[in-house]
Amino acid sequence: MKILMTLLAALCVTSAASAQTLTLERLTADPPLAGRLPRQAEISPGGQWVSFLRPSAADSEVLELWAQPSSGGEPRKLVSAADLLGGAAQKLSEAEKMALERQRINQRGITGYQWCGSGDSALLFPLSGDLYLVKLSAGGPEAQRLTNTPEAPKQDPRCAPDGKTLAYVQGGELMVLPLQAGAQPRPLFGARMNPRVTWGLAEFIAGEELGRHRGFWWSPDGRQLLALRVDEQRVGLKTRAQIFADRTEMTEQRYPAAGEANAQVSAFVIGVATAEAHALQLPTGAEYISRAGWFADGTPWLQWFNRDQTRLTLTEFKPNAAPRDITVETDAAWVEVHDDLIETPRGLLWSSEATGRRQLLLVNRATGQRTPLTQQAEAVAHAVCVGERGVVFAAAGDRGRTRELYLQPLAGGKAQALSGMAERQWRDAKADRACARLLVTRSAWGQPPRLELRSLGRDSAIALAGDAPDPALEAFANVPLALDLTAADGSTPLNAFFFAPASRPGQGKHPAIVLAYGGPGSATVNWGWGRDMPLIAYWQQRGYGVLMLDVRGMEHRDRAFTRAHYRSFGQHEVADLFAAVRQLPSRVNSVDPTRIGFFGWSYGGFLGARAMLDADTPFAAAVAVAPVTDWTLYDTAYTERYLGMPEGGKAATYASANLPARAALLSKPLLLVHGTADDNVLFEHTLRLVEALQTAGKTFDLQIYPGKAHGIAGRAARLHLYRTMDAFFERHLKPAP
Repeated sequence: MKILMTLLAALCVTSAASAQTLTLERLTADPPLAGRLPRQAEISPGGQWVSFLRPSAADSEVLELWAQPSSGGEPRKLVSAADLLGGAAQKLSEAEKMALERQRINQRGITGYQWCGSGDSALLFPLSGDLYLVKLSAGGPEAQRLTNTPEAPKQDPRCAPDGKTLAYVQGGELMVLPLQAGAQPRPLFGARMNPRVTWGLAEFIAGEELGRHRGFWWSPDGRQLLALRVDEQRVGLKTRAQIFADRTEMTEQRYPAAGEANAQVSAFVIGVATAEAHALQLPTGAEYISRAGWFADGTPWLQWFNRDQTRLTLTEFKPNAAPRDITVETDAAWVEVHDDLIETPRGLLWSSEATGRRQLLLVNRATGQRTPLTQQAEAVAHAVCVGERGVVFAAAGDRGRTRELYLQPLAGGKAQALSGMAERQWRDAKADRACARLLVTRSAWGQPPRLELRSLGRDSAIALAGDAPDPALEAFANVPLALDLTAADGSTPLNAFFFAPASRPGQGKHPAIVLAYGGPGSATVNWGWGRDMPLIAYWQQRGYGVLMLDVRGMEHRDRAFTRAHYRSFGQHEVADLFAAVRQLPSRVNSVDPTRIGFFGWSYGGFLGARAMLDADTPFAAAVAVAPVTDWTLYDTAYTERYLGMPEGGKAATYASANLPARAALLSKPLLLVHGTADDNVLFEHTLRLVEALQTAGKTFDLQIYPGKAHGIAGRAARLHLYRTMDAFFERHLKPAP
């Protein structure tokens, strides 16, 4: 479950803001308080440009394609959807909508792009069913329409390394198109015979749970494709009723619920000129293909998991030879998916938690021998790149609350922090091919992300495009009070931030709202920026204190901490939450322990509902958005990773986390919120809990959003949700006037 509770950060209102009023309308209006932040920023293959998607000045929910010279010149708009569609409405198929949902993209316009080939002259992107190329020339950008069949949407276009041919998926089939005048696209396999079989696309589980959003890869010489074939015939068919205000659309979705059959995914190497396909032979235990690609010598490789994800194997497939496992990662609980596989002169760069916290190591491709490389005091987040100077990587600090960039020599020794390191900030980076220039993203408390271009070995940096925040944002920013609360085990420290209300007439006790996600991974208490921080500043104006909390099981900590959810949902995280909330009034004596509320989304929604379905709850009221209520309904890879299969001896783990079975325990106000078109946590979850609560004779609040998916995106819908929560907390927590 990759959806994060985006409202898990906060701003503290300063005395300078006392004369200003932050309204819910302003929180959702244009321009955004944080400014129009660039997305999907990349350094061009040759290093001359930094490209990115930027929200339109006319509507921040519409993205445009921009670029800026890496030398520091002015940013320029390359193209927008309005330029190309001529006033026509943008169209998306259901498959495209689902793919964007997997990537948590809820804007319109140009939502993704690729540099075409290894040069700096062209960018490729899909729009409203067709493909476009933007060429960069001395005379300015020139947009070229490559296809003209919008009724047949094209997905995931990718140029060959030489930039002369592209491949894409249309109707579940792999297509190739030479980029020359008069060329026509051709399918690699002819017409698709089975509608449940697709080539070159990521299946639902890969996109939602494994972070793999593509299904084919060009070979280094551009003559072959490594492509995945997905057969969903065995996957359970779920019918989603997308209930809109004026209609109901029935959408069929292949959704593998816990314990059910997954899609059968197989891998092939395909000759582009001949369309001859050779299957790569994986063992029967290879349930999930998490990553794939090619080594520089033209050998394809796959990373794959067994079904319970306790074993991650890297396998190479040399021609005319049996598949060979290069390295295997095992864990008694589960192995985390990662992107750390880079060829270096001293071996393959890889990451592992075998030492108790994630570190980087080198793997001899021929022998599999492992050599430890990094020795960070806290967990490595991921590798960025490898170059002549060594390995650039990002790693946690301050008990997971900061992230910094480091340079590690390949020969070993101590890693050095890169220029720009500071306390209480969050930095990450992308790199050019040579790992000589870094595109660094930096944010800090109350400071939205900003891009800068840095060269290794130099202290100077070039600031890149990004609107300045609304001046009002700074007026509401302040440093949170970092609290060390203790987990239910009585010893483990939990990260927490507390924000006092803006004013307290009479200095009496005040109510508080707790924000927590609570699920595996997805830590939220850190010194970086959260895009919905201003909402909490609004709550502070309304007289609430706000507590942000990470329970055991969150990321950026050591392995003993992050494996807390093993065979347990709705247990330790609830115990930690209750323990922390009961400690709060003694740590902040102005908090009224009888007026504490909770807000959570997705797994946080499950946590919020579960907290209220408990006779021992310390909460006076809770809001649960898009909650999982029955884990047998949620998908295979996520649920089974933590709970195992819902059968035999593990059935009890599912039963203990089942919320409808606890309906009779509701005794305090609960607001349930769900979008009817949610294809991640299906609307059925909330319907099951609603039915159980009604059967038990319990009263509760319910807010549904017709046609909205998991993120309940859209300015009007989000404003309505905020207003609904505001009114709910006002009724049940009664903040001071």
